Amino acid sequence: MTRTSRKKKPPGMPPGVPVLTGESSPPRIHAIRYTPETLEEQDLTAAKDCLPLLAGGGVLWIDVQGLGDLELLHSLGEIFALHPLALEDVASVGQRPKADDYDSHIFIITRMPETGDRVNTDQTSIFVGSNFVLTFQEHYGDCLGPVRERLRKGKGLMRRSGPDYLAYAILDAIVDGYFPLLEVYGEKIEALEDEVVEHPTRASLEGIHVAKRDLLTLRRAVWPLRDAVNSLIREENDLITAQTRLYLRDCYDHTVQILDMVETYRELAAGLMDIYISSLSQKLNEVMKVLTIISTIFIPLTFIVGIYGMNFDQMPELKQPWGYPAVMGVMALLALGMVWYFLRKGWIGPGTRAVAGPKTRARRVAIRKKI
Repeated sequence: MTRTSRKKKPPGMPPGVPVLTGESSPPRIHAIRYTPETLEEQDLTAAKDCLPLLAGGGVLWIDVQGLGDLELLHSLGEIFALHPLALEDVASVGQRPKADDYDSHIFIITRMPETGDRVNTDQTSIFVGSNFVLTFQEHYGDCLGPVRERLRKGKGLMRRSGPDYLAYAILDAIVDGYFPLLEVYGEKIEALEDEVVEHPTRASLEGIHVAKRDLLTLRRAVWPLRDAVNSLIREENDLITAQTRLYLRDCYDHTVQILDMVETYRELAAGLMDIYISSLSQKLNEVMKVLTIISTIFIPLTFIVGIYGMNFDQMPELKQPWGYPAVMGVMALLALGMVWYFLRKGWIGPGTRAVAGPKTRARRVAIRKKI
């Protein structure tokens, strides 16, 4: 497994100095300015292009994807009067989700889920002002397409509400992006459970460890996000209206539900290790049982063969024409009798292996009810 190395900010630097600590991708700037009646959308090439849009009235949404230009970050900070400490957190990717109040604007950090072979999250920073919303994304591509479409269509509350409702819509889209990812992981854990019960392999063990690491990544992203959304609901701020707080409560409920699912799947992933060890032990016990039964059958046969292998002249059976077939017949009957006895006791045969399917299905039903 490869890990993305991150640079660290040098110790001793003064606060409020942005330092890029992640991958430096060239920024892409997309602007949307809207009113209840109009919408203007365009791609920008420089920070100064925001000035006429900002002076034009309405609500302005500036979306920056890629953090490879510190000069752009400084320029946007000067235009929108952003706090230097917030700009430092934007550049220092890997921050935990939080919500800070800087009087003239609210600063929110979230972790946007990314799709791929492994679970990864993209730091998304949101600034909410009196007439603007700024979003800074670590990488290209996001899950905010439905939010842009709602703005273009002009239906619902999006165009008639302020920047606080737009920030809520962005937060809600990010939070809802975790549900499809968790559905995939629920199916993956079920498949792993079947695999470790029926045919445990080293690949199964690796899959368990990968699932546990990915679920831990999700927990680190969702747990503080829940607290950040809760702080936006509880703390009074003129930039967030009472109507938007009601919608933020629904977003908070979604974070609680996601966190509950993550914790449930983490418990299942931890239990898969016990199932894996139990399956290996059961498989080893079955092999040892077969070998023991074979050895037990051959013990009396070896005893008989050992007796007739002794060098004594006065052994009556050696001189009899029926001696050899009689001894072989006794040995065959003895072996068959032991096999019949083991079958009757249930020590060998099709009924010896416990079927885990019904238990597994019952466990899944209980998990779905809990979720």
